[in-house]
Amino acid sequence: MRKHSVLAWSMVVALGGFLFGFDTAVISGAEKSIQQFWHLSVVAHGLTISIALIGTVIGSLFGARPSDIFGRKNTLYFVAAAYLLSSVGTALADNWYVFLIFRFLGGLGVGISSVTAPIYISEVSPADRRGQLVGLFQFNVVLGILVSYLSNYLISQGDETSWRWMLGVQAFPSLLFLVLIRFIPESPRWLILKKGEVAKALEILRVINPLNCDEELITIKNSTLGSTGKRSSLFSGQYKTPVILAVLFAFFNQVSGINAIIYYAPRIFEMAGLGAHSSLLSTVGLGVINFIFTLLAINIIDKVGRRVLMLVGSVGLIGSLFLVAFTFYSGHFNGFAIPVYMMVFIAFFAFSQGAVIWVFISEIFPNEMRAKGQTLGSSTHWIMAALIAFCFPYLAEKLGGATTFFFFGSMMILQLIFVWRMMPETKGKSLEQIGSNLIMH
Repeated sequence: MRKHSVLAWSMVVALGGFLFGFDTAVISGAEKSIQQFWHLSVVAHGLTISIALIGTVIGSLFGARPSDIFGRKNTLYFVAAAYLLSSVGTALADNWYVFLIFRFLGGLGVGISSVTAPIYISEVSPADRRGQLVGLFQFNVVLGILVSYLSNYLISQGDETSWRWMLGVQAFPSLLFLVLIRFIPESPRWLILKKGEVAKALEILRVINPLNCDEELITIKNSTLGSTGKRSSLFSGQYKTPVILAVLFAFFNQVSGINAIIYYAPRIFEMAGLGAHSSLLSTVGLGVINFIFTLLAINIIDKVGRRVLMLVGSVGLIGSLFLVAFTFYSGHFNGFAIPVYMMVFIAFFAFSQGAVIWVFISEIFPNEMRAKGQTLGSSTHWIMAALIAFCFPYLAEKLGGATTFFFFGSMMILQLIFVWRMMPETKGKSLEQIGSNLIMH
């Protein structure tokens, strides 16, 4: 019973991840048509593409507040509504400004869901399956990206207004998400710590952990006794370790070059000498590999642990990035060397950073600081994503492919040192155990 209930709740919330992936990637198929439709200048076109990312950064920065004040479940209602309004609004927009407002709203949904969904799943998951269940969120992000590419390809066969359908089709999963949230319970940890509704929380804990629910209830209640009644800051000395871990983890996630590669894959493949058609085909290949290796990682994350995935992944990322850099440097392109190395890179990224980031950041903060900690990790991730995506075309043009990828590879050497020397293993431990181990008393 509990297995299926917790899995069902996690799958519903992970739908937020599917919409996150879909909303982020869907614009890639529509952007040229949108530019032509409203005769946008280069600057206006850049704003049209990046407005959702701006919304994402803002949503991730403020995601903790609604999550703590109104509850994880009510915040997810807002996220679902934002996705629904964004998809319908952008599809029906009759002028460019209205379009921008609704794209921005979709970005807010992405930012807030990247904070709230992993927190919710980590708080309702039994310790032995938490990695896999929170990993469902990342799996669905990757699935959303893949489905949006496929959906764009199928819809693009229509007339010149097909871009409206590309964006509007997201209304269907958004509506499903909005309806299904009704059937999930509130996070028991939020009910205990923010509302004092112990009886209600115990009912939910009984479903999650029927054998030890009473002990778990006591542990959750005790977890805040160590913190004073004063509203302590996330940046007070006692939370130094989880703060450093979250910021560095999110920083390394982006300086691997992942978003630059996902956003600009066709451009990179053309730099490597492939034709436009082969470049698009290779991009779909990246999406499929991303999907397969994320699925593999979330199935073993609770068996082998977060740290092992990160150690293996870091070594693979270093090797593949330096191979890309060396190929650009040598100038000996045989057509498919760089796409092959890129696919190896995506495989190792999906297997490590991609699968681990949301799981790890949602685990390392104590109960009373989890929403704020997740916000810190998520907003660091999105600010770095925006910076890298913004700088990449300039760097690639001015420095060339060799230097750019050498930089990404060097950053992954630093990540390997970080994982080896600093990253704790969180596999199989309760959230309260992890939280108390990492706090400075």
